[in-house]
Amino acid sequence: MKIKLILLMLLLSTSVLQAQSTKDAPSARLYSEEKLVLSLADAQKYAVEQNKSLQNASIEVKKAHAARWQAIAAMLPQVDANALYTNMCGYEMDFMGMKRNMPPYMTAGVTAAIGLNGQAIVGALLSELAIEMQDISYQQAELNLRANVMQSYLSILAMEDIVGLLDSSLMNMQNLAQMTQKSVEVGAAEQTAADQILVRVNTLKNNINSNKRNVELAYNALRILLGVEAGREIELTQSLEELLTAENVLQLLGEDFVLANNYNYQLLQKNTELAKKNKVMAAMAYTPTVGLQYQYSYRKDFEEGGFNMTPPNMVAVSVAVPIWSSGKRAAAVTEKKLAYEAAVNTLEETTDQLGIQHQQLRTNLSNAYETYVNEKENIDVTQRVFQSTTNKFEYGVASNLELTNASNDLITAESSYVQAMISLINSQVELIKFLNKD
Repeated sequence: MKIKLILLMLLLSTSVLQAQSTKDAPSARLYSEEKLVLSLADAQKYAVEQNKSLQNASIEVKKAHAARWQAIAAMLPQVDANALYTNMCGYEMDFMGMKRNMPPYMTAGVTAAIGLNGQAIVGALLSELAIEMQDISYQQAELNLRANVMQSYLSILAMEDIVGLLDSSLMNMQNLAQMTQKSVEVGAAEQTAADQILVRVNTLKNNINSNKRNVELAYNALRILLGVEAGREIELTQSLEELLTAENVLQLLGEDFVLANNYNYQLLQKNTELAKKNKVMAAMAYTPTVGLQYQYSYRKDFEEGGFNMTPPNMVAVSVAVPIWSSGKRAAAVTEKKLAYEAAVNTLEETTDQLGIQHQQLRTNLSNAYETYVNEKENIDVTQRVFQSTTNKFEYGVASNLELTNASNDLITAESSYVQAMISLINSQVELIKFLNKD
Protein backbone atom coordinates (compact mmCIF):
# COMPACT_ATOMS: atom_id res chain seq x y z
CA MET A 1 0.00 0.00 0.00
CA LYS A 2 2.84 2.39 0.88
CA ILE A 3 4.60 1.57 -2.39
CA LYS A 4 1.44 2.39 -4.38
CA LEU A 5 1.07 5.65 -2.49
CA ILE A 6 4.69 6.62 -3.22
CA LEU A 7 4.27 5.79 -6.92
CA LEU A 8 1.08 7.87 -7.05
CA MET A 9 2.84 10.85 -5.47
CA LEU A 10 5.74 10.57 -7.92
CA LEU A 11 3.32 10.42 -10.83
CA LEU A 12 1.46 13.50 -9.62
CA SER A 13 4.68 15.47 -9.06
CA THR A 14 5.94 14.52 -12.53
CA SER A 15 2.66 15.68 -14.06
CA VAL A 16 2.91 19.00 -12.24
CA LEU A 17 6.49 19.52 -13.43
CA GLN A 18 5.55 18.68 -17.00
CA ALA A 19 2.60 21.05 -16.85
CA GLN A 20 4.81 23.79 -15.46
CA SER A 21 7.47 23.27 -18.15
CA THR A 22 4.78 23.34 -20.82
CA LYS A 23 3.43 26.55 -19.37
CA ASP A 24 6.87 28.17 -19.35
CA ALA A 25 7.82 26.97 -22.86
CA PRO A 26 7.06 29.61 -25.55
CA SER A 27 4.53 28.64 -28.20
CA ALA A 28 4.43 24.94 -27.36
CA ARG A 29 2.18 24.21 -30.33
CA LEU A 30 4.71 25.72 -32.69
CA TYR A 31 7.86 24.44 -31.06
CA SER A 32 6.95 20.79 -30.56
CA GLU A 33 9.64 18.28 -31.36
CA GLU A 34 7.50 16.41 -33.88
CA LYS A 35 6.46 19.15 -36.27
CA LEU A 36 6.69 22.91 -36.69
CA VAL A 37 3.32 24.36 -37.69
CA LEU A 38 4.10 27.88 -38.82
CA SER A 39 2.42 30.90 -40.26
CA LEU A 40 4.75 33.47 -41.81
CA ALA A 41 4.73 35.58 -38.63
CA ASP A 42 5.38 32.47 -36.52
CA ALA A 43 8.30 31.46 -38.73
CA GLN A 44 9.87 34.92 -38.46
CA LYS A 45 9.43 34.96 -34.68
CA TYR A 46 10.89 31.47 -34.34
CA ALA A 47 13.90 32.40 -36.50
CA VAL A 48 14.61 35.51 -34.43
CA GLU A 49 14.61 33.40 -31.27
CA GLN A 50 16.62 30.45 -32.60
CA ASN A 51 18.89 31.58 -35.45
CA LYS A 52 22.55 31.22 -34.44
CA SER A 53 23.86 33.97 -36.75
CA LEU A 54 21.48 36.46 -35.18
CA GLN A 55 22.54 35.27 -31.73
CA ASN A 56 26.15 35.97 -32.74
CA ALA A 57 25.11 39.49 -33.81
CA SER A 58 23.61 39.96 -30.35
CA ILE A 59 26.86 38.75 -28.80
CA GLU A 60 28.76 41.38 -30.81
CA VAL A 61 26.61 44.07 -29.18
CA LYS A 62 27.47 42.68 -25.74
CA LYS A 63 31.16 42.58 -26.68
CA ALA A 64 30.96 46.26 -27.67
CA HIS A 65 29.48 47.07 -24.24
CA ALA A 66 32.34 45.17 -22.58
CA ALA A 67 34.91 47.04 -24.71
CA ARG A 68 33.34 50.38 -23.71
CA TRP A 69 33.66 49.50 -20.03
CA GLN A 70 37.29 48.57 -20.57
CA ALA A 71 37.94 52.00 -22.11
CA ILE A 72 36.18 53.77 -19.22
CA ALA A 73 37.81 51.61 -16.55
CA ALA A 74 41.26 52.41 -17.95
CA MET A 75 40.72 56.05 -16.88
CA LEU A 76 39.61 55.13 -13.36
CA PRO A 77 41.93 54.39 -10.41
CA GLN A 78 43.75 51.07 -10.61
CA VAL A 79 44.50 49.47 -7.24
CA ASP A 80 46.99 46.62 -6.76
CA ALA A 81 48.10 44.80 -3.64
CA ASN A 82 51.36 42.88 -3.21
CA ALA A 83 53.08 40.77 -0.57
CA LEU A 84 56.67 39.52 -0.43
CA TYR A 85 58.54 37.20 1.97
CA THR A 86 62.36 37.39 1.89
CA ASN A 87 64.86 35.09 3.63
CA MET A 88 68.58 35.58 2.93
CA CYS A 89 69.52 32.29 4.62
CA GLY A 90 71.72 33.73 7.40
CA TYR A 91 73.67 36.19 5.25
CA GLU A 92 75.51 38.93 7.16
CA MET A 93 76.21 42.24 5.45
CA ASP A 94 79.49 44.07 6.01
CA PHE A 95 78.41 47.64 6.69
CA MET A 96 81.43 49.95 7.21
CA GLY A 97 83.41 47.26 9.04
CA MET A 98 80.47 46.07 11.06
CA LYS A 99 78.76 42.78 10.51
CA ARG A 100 75.01 43.20 10.29
CA ASN A 101 72.60 40.32 10.35
CA MET A 102 69.97 40.16 7.57
CA PRO A 103 66.93 38.54 9.17
CA PRO A 104 63.96 37.26 7.18
CA TYR A 105 61.17 39.74 6.66
CA MET A 106 57.86 40.24 4.91
CA THR A 107 56.59 43.31 3.06
CA ALA A 108 53.07 44.17 1.97
CA GLY A 109 51.80 47.13 0.04
CA VAL A 110 48.90 48.71 -1.77
CA THR A 111 49.32 50.91 -4.83
CA ALA A 112 46.61 53.14 -6.30
CA ALA A 113 47.30 54.91 -9.57
CA ILE A 114 45.41 56.85 -12.20
CA GLY A 115 46.58 58.12 -15.57
CA LEU A 116 44.65 60.34 -17.94
CA ASN A 117 45.20 61.86 -21.36
CA GLY A 118 43.16 63.17 -24.25
CA GLN A 119 43.39 59.98 -26.30
CA ALA A 120 41.90 57.93 -23.45
CA ILE A 121 38.90 60.28 -23.24
CA VAL A 122 38.27 60.16 -26.98
CA GLY A 123 38.77 56.39 -26.93
CA ALA A 124 35.90 56.08 -24.46
CA LEU A 125 33.71 58.12 -26.83
CA LEU A 126 34.74 55.85 -29.70
CA SER A 127 33.68 52.79 -27.73
CA GLU A 128 30.23 54.33 -27.24
CA LEU A 129 30.00 54.88 -30.98
CA ALA A 130 31.05 51.26 -31.56
CA ILE A 131 28.09 50.12 -29.44
CA GLU A 132 25.70 52.16 -31.58
CA MET A 133 27.15 50.68 -34.77
CA GLN A 134 26.89 47.13 -33.46
CA ASP A 135 23.31 47.77 -32.38
CA ILE A 136 22.44 48.99 -35.88
CA SER A 137 24.16 45.94 -37.36
CA TYR A 138 22.09 43.69 -35.10
CA GLN A 139 18.84 45.38 -36.15
CA GLN A 140 19.87 45.06 -39.79
CA ALA A 141 20.69 41.38 -39.29
CA GLU A 142 17.27 40.81 -37.71
CA LEU A 143 15.54 42.62 -40.58
CA ASN A 144 17.48 40.57 -43.15
CA LEU A 145 16.63 37.37 -41.28
CA ARG A 146 12.90 38.19 -41.26
CA ALA A 147 13.03 39.08 -44.95
CA ASN A 148 14.94 35.90 -45.82
CA VAL A 149 12.41 33.80 -43.90
CA MET A 150 9.63 35.50 -45.82
CA GLN A 151 11.42 34.87 -49.11
CA SER A 152 11.99 31.21 -48.26
CA TYR A 153 8.40 30.76 -47.00
CA LEU A 154 6.88 32.24 -50.16
CA SER A 155 9.28 30.36 -52.43
CA ILE A 156 8.20 27.06 -50.89
CA LEU A 157 4.55 27.93 -51.42
CA ALA A 158 5.26 28.95 -55.02
CA MET A 159 7.10 25.72 -55.85
CA GLU A 160 4.47 23.59 -54.14
CA ASP A 161 1.84 25.42 -56.20
CA ILE A 162 3.60 24.62 -59.45
CA VAL A 163 4.04 20.97 -58.40
CA GLY A 164 0.27 20.82 -57.96
CA LEU A 165 -0.26 22.24 -61.44
CA LEU A 166 2.19 19.77 -62.94
CA ASP A 167 0.55 16.88 -61.10
CA SER A 168 -2.80 17.84 -62.62
CA SER A 169 -1.28 18.01 -66.10
CA LEU A 170 0.48 14.68 -65.57
CA MET A 171 -2.77 12.99 -64.58
CA ASN A 172 -4.42 14.20 -67.79
CA MET A 173 -1.48 13.06 -69.90
CA GLN A 174 -1.38 9.65 -68.23
CA ASN A 175 -5.09 9.14 -68.89
CA LEU A 176 -4.52 10.20 -72.47
CA ALA A 177 -1.53 7.84 -72.82
CA GLN A 178 -3.60 4.90 -71.54
CA MET A 179 -6.44 5.73 -73.90
CA THR A 180 -4.09 6.07 -76.88
CA GLN A 181 -2.36 2.78 -76.07
CA LYS A 182 -5.74 1.04 -76.02
CA SER A 183 -6.51 2.60 -79.40
CA VAL A 184 -3.23 1.21 -80.72
CA GLU A 185 -4.10 -2.22 -79.41
CA VAL A 186 -7.41 -2.25 -81.32
CA GLY A 187 -5.81 -0.79 -84.45
CA ALA A 188 -7.50 2.64 -84.20
CA ALA A 189 -4.21 4.55 -83.76
CA GLU A 190 -0.54 4.19 -84.59
CA GLN A 191 2.13 3.29 -82.03
CA THR A 192 4.03 6.46 -82.89
CA ALA A 193 1.23 8.57 -81.47
CA ALA A 194 1.24 6.60 -78.21
CA ASP A 195 5.04 6.84 -77.97
CA GLN A 196 4.98 10.60 -78.46
CA ILE A 197 2.43 11.02 -75.70
CA LEU A 198 4.52 8.75 -73.45
CA VAL A 199 7.48 11.07 -74.07
CA ARG A 200 5.34 13.99 -72.85
CA VAL A 201 4.37 11.98 -69.77
CA ASN A 202 8.02 11.29 -68.95
CA THR A 203 8.90 14.94 -69.51
CA LEU A 204 6.23 16.02 -67.08
CA LYS A 205 7.44 13.44 -64.54
CA ASN A 206 10.98 14.80 -64.82
CA ASN A 207 9.72 18.35 -64.31
CA ILE A 208 7.69 17.29 -61.29
CA ASN A 209 10.63 15.42 -59.72
CA SER A 210 12.91 18.40 -60.34
CA ASN A 211 10.45 20.77 -58.70
CA LYS A 212 9.97 18.42 -55.75
CA ARG A 213 13.72 18.40 -55.21
CA ASN A 214 13.68 22.19 -55.33
CA VAL A 215 10.90 22.21 -52.75
CA GLU A 216 12.99 20.05 -50.42
CA LEU A 217 15.99 22.35 -50.95
CA ALA A 218 13.79 25.31 -50.07
CA TYR A 219 12.60 23.57 -46.91
CA ASN A 220 16.22 22.89 -45.95
CA ALA A 221 17.05 26.56 -46.49
CA LEU A 222 14.14 27.46 -44.22
CA ARG A 223 15.36 24.96 -41.60
CA ILE A 224 18.76 26.68 -41.61
CA LEU A 225 17.14 30.08 -41.11
CA LEU A 226 14.97 28.70 -38.31
CA GLY A 227 17.94 27.02 -36.65
CA VAL A 228 16.38 23.55 -36.54
CA GLU A 229 17.90 20.18 -37.28
CA ALA A 230 17.79 18.44 -40.65
CA GLY A 231 14.68 16.39 -41.27
CA ARG A 232 12.50 18.38 -38.87
CA GLU A 233 9.01 18.37 -40.36
CA ILE A 234 7.59 21.80 -41.16
CA GLU A 235 4.01 22.63 -42.05
CA LEU A 236 3.20 26.03 -43.56
CA THR A 237 -0.27 27.20 -42.65
CA GLN A 238 -0.68 30.18 -45.00
CA SER A 239 -1.33 30.06 -48.74
CA LEU A 240 0.35 31.91 -51.56
CA GLU A 241 -2.88 33.68 -52.46
CA GLU A 242 -3.13 34.98 -48.89
CA LEU A 243 0.37 36.45 -48.83
CA LEU A 244 1.02 37.44 -52.43
CA THR A 245 -1.83 39.89 -52.96
CA ALA A 246 -2.29 43.06 -54.95
CA GLU A 247 -3.10 44.95 -51.73
CA ASN A 248 0.25 44.03 -50.20
CA VAL A 249 2.13 45.04 -53.32
CA LEU A 250 0.29 48.35 -53.70
CA GLN A 251 0.77 49.16 -50.03
CA LEU A 252 4.48 48.51 -50.33
CA LEU A 253 4.73 50.60 -53.49
CA GLY A 254 2.98 53.46 -51.69
CA GLU A 255 5.45 53.53 -48.79
CA ASP A 256 7.56 56.68 -48.61
CA PHE A 257 11.32 56.30 -48.44
CA VAL A 258 12.65 57.71 -45.15
CA LEU A 259 16.40 58.03 -45.52
CA ALA A 260 17.05 57.95 -41.77
CA ASN A 261 15.34 54.54 -41.49
CA ASN A 262 17.71 52.84 -43.91
CA TYR A 263 20.26 50.78 -42.00
CA ASN A 264 23.00 51.19 -44.61
CA TYR A 265 22.63 54.96 -44.33
CA GLN A 266 22.67 54.78 -40.52
CA LEU A 267 25.88 52.73 -40.57
CA LEU A 268 27.53 55.18 -42.98
CA GLN A 269 26.50 58.06 -40.72
CA LYS A 270 28.08 56.36 -37.73
CA ASN A 271 31.15 55.52 -39.79
CA THR A 272 31.50 59.22 -40.65
CA GLU A 273 31.21 60.12 -36.96
CA LEU A 274 33.83 57.48 -36.20
CA ALA A 275 36.20 58.96 -38.78
CA LYS A 276 35.69 62.41 -37.25
CA LYS A 277 36.45 61.19 -33.73
CA ASN A 278 39.50 59.30 -35.03
CA LYS A 279 40.76 62.64 -36.36
CA VAL A 280 40.27 64.20 -32.93
CA MET A 281 41.94 61.21 -31.27
CA ALA A 282 45.00 61.59 -33.48
CA ALA A 283 45.23 65.29 -32.51
CA MET A 284 45.04 64.32 -28.84
CA ALA A 285 48.51 62.80 -29.20
CA TYR A 286 49.78 66.36 -28.64
CA THR A 287 48.15 66.59 -25.20
CA PRO A 288 50.06 65.76 -22.00
CA THR A 289 49.50 62.67 -19.91
CA VAL A 290 48.81 63.26 -16.22
CA GLY A 291 49.42 60.55 -13.65
CA LEU A 292 48.73 60.28 -9.93
CA GLN A 293 49.98 57.46 -7.68
CA TYR A 294 49.71 56.61 -4.00
CA GLN A 295 51.59 53.73 -2.37
CA TYR A 296 51.33 52.31 1.12
CA SER A 297 54.03 49.90 2.34
CA TYR A 298 54.31 47.72 5.44
CA ARG A 299 57.28 45.65 6.64
CA LYS A 300 57.49 42.92 9.29
CA ASP A 301 60.87 41.63 10.49
CA PHE A 302 60.81 38.12 11.97
CA GLU A 303 64.08 38.61 13.91
CA GLU A 304 65.90 41.54 15.47
CA GLY A 305 68.48 43.39 13.47
CA GLY A 306 66.52 44.22 10.34
CA PHE A 307 66.16 47.78 9.09
CA ASN A 308 63.46 49.33 6.95
CA MET A 309 64.37 52.06 4.49
CA THR A 310 61.01 52.15 2.69
CA PRO A 311 58.60 54.93 3.75
CA PRO A 312 55.11 53.65 4.60
CA ASN A 313 53.36 56.30 2.49
CA MET A 314 54.31 57.73 -0.90
CA VAL A 315 52.49 60.08 -3.28
CA ALA A 316 53.70 60.78 -6.81
CA VAL A 317 52.37 63.13 -9.47
CA SER A 318 53.66 62.95 -13.04
CA VAL A 319 53.12 64.99 -16.19
CA ALA A 320 54.45 63.79 -19.54
CA VAL A 321 54.43 66.39 -22.34
CA PRO A 322 55.04 65.27 -25.95
CA ILE A 323 57.65 67.51 -27.58
CA TRP A 324 59.06 66.01 -30.77
CA SER A 325 58.13 62.91 -32.79
CA SER A 326 59.84 63.70 -36.12
CA GLY A 327 56.48 64.44 -37.76
CA LYS A 328 54.84 61.13 -36.76
CA ARG A 329 51.94 62.75 -34.92
CA ALA A 330 51.40 65.33 -37.66
CA ALA A 331 51.27 62.61 -40.30
CA ALA A 332 48.75 60.65 -38.22
CA VAL A 333 46.49 63.71 -37.94
CA THR A 334 46.71 64.27 -41.70
CA GLU A 335 45.85 60.63 -42.38
CA LYS A 336 42.76 60.73 -40.15
CA LYS A 337 41.68 64.05 -41.65
CA LEU A 338 41.81 62.58 -45.16
CA ALA A 339 39.94 59.48 -43.98
CA TYR A 340 37.19 61.74 -42.58
CA GLU A 341 36.90 63.63 -45.88
CA ALA A 342 36.59 60.31 -47.74
CA ALA A 343 33.88 59.17 -45.31
CA VAL A 344 31.91 62.40 -45.85
CA ASN A 345 32.15 61.95 -49.63
CA THR A 346 30.97 58.35 -49.37
CA LEU A 347 28.01 59.40 -47.21
CA GLU A 348 26.95 62.12 -49.65
CA GLU A 349 27.35 59.81 -52.64
CA THR A 350 25.39 57.03 -50.95
CA THR A 351 22.60 59.44 -50.01
CA ASP A 352 22.06 60.23 -53.70
CA GLN A 353 22.35 56.57 -54.69
CA LEU A 354 19.79 55.41 -52.11
CA GLY A 355 17.13 57.66 -53.62
CA ILE A 356 17.81 56.22 -57.06
CA GLN A 357 17.89 52.69 -55.66
CA HIS A 358 14.46 53.21 -54.10
CA GLN A 359 12.99 54.24 -57.42
CA GLN A 360 14.58 51.24 -59.12
CA LEU A 361 13.28 48.80 -56.51
CA ARG A 362 9.76 50.24 -56.85
CA THR A 363 10.01 49.86 -60.63
CA ASN A 364 11.27 46.29 -60.27
CA LEU A 365 8.38 45.38 -57.97
CA SER A 366 5.80 47.02 -60.23
CA ASN A 367 7.16 45.23 -63.31
CA ALA A 368 7.42 41.93 -61.45
CA TYR A 369 3.80 42.15 -60.31
CA GLU A 370 2.55 42.97 -63.81
CA THR A 371 4.53 40.04 -65.22
CA TYR A 372 3.16 37.78 -62.48
CA VAL A 373 -0.44 38.76 -63.26
CA ASN A 374 0.13 38.19 -66.98
CA GLU A 375 1.83 34.82 -66.49
CA LYS A 376 -0.91 33.71 -64.11
CA GLU A 377 -3.48 34.53 -66.76
CA ASN A 378 -1.36 32.82 -69.42
CA ILE A 379 -1.17 29.60 -67.46
CA ASP A 380 -4.94 29.58 -67.00
CA VAL A 381 -5.38 30.03 -70.75
CA THR A 382 -2.82 27.37 -71.68
CA GLN A 383 -4.42 24.92 -69.24
CA ARG A 384 -7.81 25.47 -70.87
CA VAL A 385 -6.27 25.08 -74.33
CA PHE A 386 -4.48 21.90 -73.26
CA GLN A 387 -7.67 20.45 -71.78
CA SER A 388 -9.63 21.36 -74.90
CA THR A 389 -6.97 19.85 -77.17
CA THR A 390 -6.91 16.71 -75.02
CA ASN A 391 -10.68 16.34 -75.34
CA LYS A 392 -10.49 16.86 -79.10
CA PHE A 393 -7.68 14.31 -79.37
CA GLU A 394 -9.80 11.75 -77.52
CA TYR A 395 -12.51 12.13 -80.15
CA GLY A 396 -10.05 12.18 -83.04
CA VAL A 397 -10.62 15.85 -83.90
CA ALA A 398 -7.13 17.10 -82.90
CA SER A 399 -3.89 15.69 -84.27
CA ASN A 400 -0.96 14.35 -82.29
CA LEU A 401 1.08 17.42 -83.31
CA GLU A 402 -1.56 19.76 -81.89
CA LEU A 403 -1.56 17.81 -78.65
CA THR A 404 2.25 17.96 -78.46
CA ASN A 405 2.24 21.70 -79.10
CA ALA A 406 -0.43 22.25 -76.43
CA SER A 407 1.62 20.19 -73.97
CA ASN A 408 4.79 22.17 -74.77
CA ASP A 409 2.92 25.45 -74.36
CA LEU A 410 1.64 24.34 -70.97
CA ILE A 411 5.09 23.36 -69.72
CA THR A 412 6.53 26.65 -70.98
CA ALA A 413 3.73 28.64 -69.35
CA GLU A 414 4.24 26.82 -66.05
CA SER A 415 7.97 27.54 -66.15
CA SER A 416 7.35 31.22 -66.90
CA TYR A 417 4.77 31.35 -64.11
CA VAL A 418 7.28 30.00 -61.60
CA GLN A 419 9.92 32.49 -62.70
CA ALA A 420 7.39 35.33 -62.43
CA MET A 421 6.39 34.28 -58.92
CA ILE A 422 9.99 34.00 -57.75
CA SER A 423 10.83 37.36 -59.32
CA LEU A 424 7.84 38.97 -57.58
CA ILE A 425 8.82 37.44 -54.24
CA ASN A 426 12.43 38.60 -54.58
CA SER A 427 11.41 42.12 -55.63
CA GLN A 428 8.99 42.40 -52.74
CA VAL A 429 11.55 41.20 -50.20
CA GLU A 430 14.25 43.56 -51.51
CA LEU A 431 11.98 46.58 -51.16
CA ILE A 432 10.90 45.49 -47.68
CA LYS A 433 14.54 45.29 -46.57
CA PHE A 434 15.32 48.64 -48.19
CA LEU A 435 12.41 50.40 -46.48
CA ASN A 436 13.06 48.67 -43.14
CA LYS A 437 9.56 47.17 -43.00
CA ASP A 438 8.47 44.03 -41.16
